Amino acid sequence: MQTKNPLELFRTLPPKQCPECGDQITEQAESYLMECDHCLSKREDY
Repeated sequence: MQTKNPLELFRTLPPKQCPECGDQITEQAESYLMECDHCLSKREDY
């Protein structure tokens, strides 16, 4: 069994998509948000 380079795994992952609207999310380092900025701005926090 051949072990793949870990960096190659991350290069081949599909872009993250917002589950609310389906738009592609531009990921930032150490960001664990699942929704895009547009959908997050529409959300009301209680």
